[in-house]
Amino acid sequence: MKVILEGKGLAKWYQMGEVKVEALRGVDFQIYEGEFVVVLGPSGSGKSTMLNMIGGMDQASAGELYYLQEPLHLANEKKLTAYRRHAVGFIFQFYNLMPNLTVLENVQLAAEIAAHPLDPYAILAEVGLEDRAGHFPSQLSGGEQQRVAVARSIVKNPEILLCDEPTGALDFATGIQVLKLLKKFQQGYGKTVMVITHNAGIAQMADRVFQMKDGLLAKVYSVEKPIAPEEVSW
Repeated sequence: MKVILEGKGLAKWYQMGEVKVEALRGVDFQIYEGEFVVVLGPSGSGKSTMLNMIGGMDQASAGELYYLQEPLHLANEKKLTAYRRHAVGFIFQFYNLMPNLTVLENVQLAAEIAAHPLDPYAILAEVGLEDRAGHFPSQLSGGEQQRVAVARSIVKNPEILLCDEPTGALDFATGIQVLKLLKKFQQGYGKTVMVITHNAGIAQMADRVFQMKDGLLAKVYSVEKPIAPEEVSW
């Protein structure tokens, strides 16, 4: 399998006066093209720090990070901006939609900055929101807003979709809907999906699971028979 992302000795620390706080402590990993990875761990385990570095939003204090063998740890801000724009899609627990833009305009805005975007109308249909295209975020439920956020990320046609607690603010039924969309993107488009969560149930649908603890990658294992999103226990 082709390695799309690789970390070698990735570390991140913050200096708080005389105290050194280590958020990530020498993590090694490989992520393969087209796989569904779940990064599992409690708050403070380092999983969001790792996602921020993989997404080009933060740089490591030490170690190396490669995207398709290109060294992201050596990239300047211009290269990181291009990487974030074209290679990566982000989905967060809170939707971060533009409140003064309609559903369609939110999705179109993301398409306009991408090198090879998908059709915004087609993607809205895939997430079941074509009839909401002219609505504003304030006119949508939380679950609908999260589906817009998913559509906004998918329309960029990124190679990697990074999801930080994407179901954390959702009820069970809506959370399952969102997980189905993520799985559909991975399988239907052959893209890499990485989900950061503290919910062990979601790990059952992954190809591989990274377990984080105290800033370390404590365990990596493959899921022999990943379950369907609708079978996830909440």
